[in-house]
Amino acid sequence: MSRVVWHDIECGRYREDLALWLALAAELAGPGPVLDVGSGTGRVSVALARAGHRVVALDRDRELLDALESRAAGLPVRTVCADARSFTVPETVFPLIIVPMQTIQLLGGRDGHLAFLRRARAHLGDGGAIAVALAAAEDFEEFEYRDGDLQPLPDIAEIDGRAYFSQPTAVRRIDDGFVLERRREIVERDGARSSEEDRITLDILSAQALGATAGEAGLVLRSRRRVPATSEHIGSEVVILGA
Repeated sequence: MSRVVWHDIECGRYREDLALWLALAAELAGPGPVLDVGSGTGRVSVALARAGHRVVALDRDRELLDALESRAAGLPVRTVCADARSFTVPETVFPLIIVPMQTIQLLGGRDGHLAFLRRARAHLGDGGAIAVALAAAEDFEEFEYRDGDLQPLPDIAEIDGRAYFSQPTAVRRIDDGFVLERRREIVERDGARSSEEDRITLDILSAQALGATAGEAGLVLRSRRRVPATSEHIGSEVVILGA
């Protein structure tokens, strides 16, 4: 349950990219299914399904997929629990494969990117497209908050009388990636508190570098789209690849 809550707090409320994914599905998917890579609890999958698209939601976390299945009840969504670098969806080809929210930058560098692109290419239908969201290195601002510093408001949720707080504390450049640090805190009904530190690393990956790696997987760069930044979220570039 806790992984679902933190995923919803930190990722599930983002909406700025939904119009682009819906437009790409309407433009490119036709009657075929859309593969949503790194679907989590269904932020994009459910929106696509509600718009009438069949969706296969891929994630390596079964707990998140269980939550997605509950939220997508009655909608044309099926889930696959697998790693994006080694997945197989038997007897299925996709006119559109989408990779929202910089998921590809969580795959552990160039080898991970290439492994995913090869698996995606193997599942791509004739004339199909792979749309990959990237956060550019220049869009990150390094920072570190220390105790006593004025900090932005955390992301907050209250569920069954328990309050959850997710506070960004730092963004650091380390080697070929950026480390994003948060403090996660839970406050119980009786006021008892518990906290933990969370860290994720995003690979630095440009559209040009992705295009070069895609070439090794038999793919070419077709076009690019842009999701603008907001006061709370960095922007992203969506790179569209095809065979």
